[in-house]
Amino acid sequence: MGVVGLSSILRNCLPLSAINQIKQAHTQILINEPPPPKKNFPANVFKHFPIMKFNIDNLIVYYPYEKIYPEQYQYMIELKRTLDAKGHCILGMPNAAGRTIALLSLITSYSLSKPKNQSPKLIYCTRTVHEMEKVLAELRVLNEYLLKHLGSEGGILALGLSSRKDLYINPRVNSIDSRDSVDAACRKLTASWVREAAVDNPSIGGCDLFENYEKAGLNAVLPPGVYTLQDLRSFGKENGWCPYYLARRMVQCANVVVCSYQYLLDPKVAGFMSKEMQRESVVVFDEAQNIDNVCIKALSVSVRRQTLDGATRNLNRMDDRLKVADPNKLQTEYKKLKEGLAQRKNIAMTDDWLANPVLPNDVLKQSVSGNIRRAKQFIGVLRRLISYLEMCLQGNVEIERLTFANSIDEKAGIDKKTICNFATLVGTYTKGFSVIMERFDERSPHISDPVLQLCCHDASLAMKPVFEQFQSVVVTSGTLDPIDLYPGLLNFIRFDQLPVSTKSDLRSDPSVTRNYGRLLLEMVAAVPDGTFIDINCCHKNSNLEGKHDVSPVVSQNFTMSMTRDCICPMVFTRGSDQLPVSTKSDLRSDPSVTSNYGRLLLEMVADVPDGDIMQHKLVFVETQDVVQTTLALDNYRRACDCGRGDVFLSVASGKVAEGIDFDRHYGRLVIVFGLPFQYTLSRVLRARMEYLWETCQIKVEDFMTFDAKRRASQCVGRVIRSKEDHGIMIFADNRYSRQDKLSKLPPWILSHLPKSHQNLSTDMALHTAKEFLRKLSQPQEITCVQGNIPTILSEDDLRML
Repeated sequence: MGVVGLSSILRNCLPLSAINQIKQAHTQILINEPPPPKKNFPANVFKHFPIMKFNIDNLIVYYPYEKIYPEQYQYMIELKRTLDAKGHCILGMPNAAGRTIALLSLITSYSLSKPKNQSPKLIYCTRTVHEMEKVLAELRVLNEYLLKHLGSEGGILALGLSSRKDLYINPRVNSIDSRDSVDAACRKLTASWVREAAVDNPSIGGCDLFENYEKAGLNAVLPPGVYTLQDLRSFGKENGWCPYYLARRMVQCANVVVCSYQYLLDPKVAGFMSKEMQRESVVVFDEAQNIDNVCIKALSVSVRRQTLDGATRNLNRMDDRLKVADPNKLQTEYKKLKEGLAQRKNIAMTDDWLANPVLPNDVLKQSVSGNIRRAKQFIGVLRRLISYLEMCLQGNVEIERLTFANSIDEKAGIDKKTICNFATLVGTYTKGFSVIMERFDERSPHISDPVLQLCCHDASLAMKPVFEQFQSVVVTSGTLDPIDLYPGLLNFIRFDQLPVSTKSDLRSDPSVTRNYGRLLLEMVAAVPDGTFIDINCCHKNSNLEGKHDVSPVVSQNFTMSMTRDCICPMVFTRGSDQLPVSTKSDLRSDPSVTSNYGRLLLEMVADVPDGDIMQHKLVFVETQDVVQTTLALDNYRRACDCGRGDVFLSVASGKVAEGIDFDRHYGRLVIVFGLPFQYTLSRVLRARMEYLWETCQIKVEDFMTFDAKRRASQCVGRVIRSKEDHGIMIFADNRYSRQDKLSKLPPWILSHLPKSHQNLSTDMALHTAKEFLRKLSQPQEITCVQGNIPTILSEDDLRML
């Protein structure tokens, strides 16, 4: 079972001896356990039986399984509609409904239907390497099907693209833990000037894998097929080539590229993908419920004392080298650097990090300021900038971005043009950023930890180049609720710029009704006495004039047809003593709340298969250390496999709750303690809320509720990863029972949440869980129809449709 929420529950509810037992279990767990027994789970409804193909609006779709869910078919219809319109879409469908294979089958079939020179490529963006591997596994099944039925004409080249840390095989580098350190070590071995120096001085050394790859030239290619990261590493070892640079070269030849969000959203690396892919490419952002946060993080910068100390050390090393270097050679290298920034296409592959895509093209075309043309002058400017930033870390105020740029000019003696060319984000955007300086974390006010933050508040700044560069962008996930907030956050089109009309194709649009209602309410409040309304009027919001309309072709959420009632959501609102439970500020410290939360956990753990928390189940906790958390997850799965059973305590919106699947017996119950709101006193969050209200008219309470609900939905979604799976979801906070909160849960959860489960005490929740587990533990025949609604469709069923 998995638990997301309060970490203090066990500490307050268990005796000290029990806590010590748990700690000992963490260090000694499963050392001498026998191999886990093989478990028999229900056969997958989708057996590999590659005969299925069907027609969607004159497009032959190749689907590598013998059955398809109705929601998959509807999803494909809307996706095809988007591609035909050469526009963008927002599509929500639960993870257990087969969203990935629906996307891959439709887009691959669409690409095969076009001539070779017009065939769109697919850029499939995921959040984690784990998700990337799952997508490539589905692609491999699809590719085998295409090869069997279409021959070589149906073969594709698909590969995963990740960082050097995930692909590098040089023994001198791949033993390094930090990703940034791996990148730096690679550049020291492959930079053009290092390789030139190695020709005259062999003792400098280099990367043999990269040299072999360069010598192979155009012969260094990947044959058609699907390549996971492990496949790329194995191929590189067999041929003696660097898999990282091989993958980067093959991007321009691949039909499908699976990569992380950063390759399109992070300006430090996004230029590479934009340069290699044509406009006709289709971009998919999967698991995109938090895409606005990813965009903001990509454009935000934090500076701490450690950052400035490291910068100072690097400047000292550069200064020492200048004293012994040839001035003419330095000037030549500086000129090359300047030309490389202005002409990114001509820069060497190993040096492309110098052409930082953060710099706008118009800035790169300008001449370099006269006071930083010489190396010593340039270093002097950097030293003054570091000194100024050190002064800023002494403050604890928020200032406007333009005020910050002016202050650098006045106090550091660096003119605004120079600093805007150097610290580009400060000078590029006129809106959407603020500079925040904090001397300490407000949650630890006694620990000095000054940080200077350039905070981005507008997610559309990172999405805008993607919308402009590519013809079709698909934003999809299982928890895009409420879906109508995403167009405003990503600037598909602003809420206050939506057209309003009573013509047939618009009158039923919820945004039209909302804007008409808002007009009426605000006019009635402003006009004295009476208001006459002509309901036959038709007009358009004047704010739309002159704006670039990138509104989504489709914005739709799909529910999930169930072959059986395999989920049991509940709202836990009070303990056995009938006292309310909640993590809101005025209740969270109440001893009765902690006690009732702890009792819920203990009794549920005892009831879920594999025994009592103290006698059988082990406890694992997510920490900030990636290695420790990975080890805990591994042991958690081993405990489940061998029948010991265990509990995993994780943090909502953390790595585990957002990106790890607890399918089958690994997750029969998930409890979300409280509403996972962000830290409301955060200066960064408050600045963002002000910006969203000013630009999108999104209220603070609406966004906070939306954000908390998507986090909670993502947490409970871990418990069911296919329709053959089953599990219990408990929302443990009395605020979930309120209609304004309850209505924002995903439709596929609400459809299984009857009124009788929306206000439960500990005893009632325990009884409901027992009945559900007893029922689902019995063998059940999976039917194709539930009631009068089909849940599984065959190829013959699709022909009838």
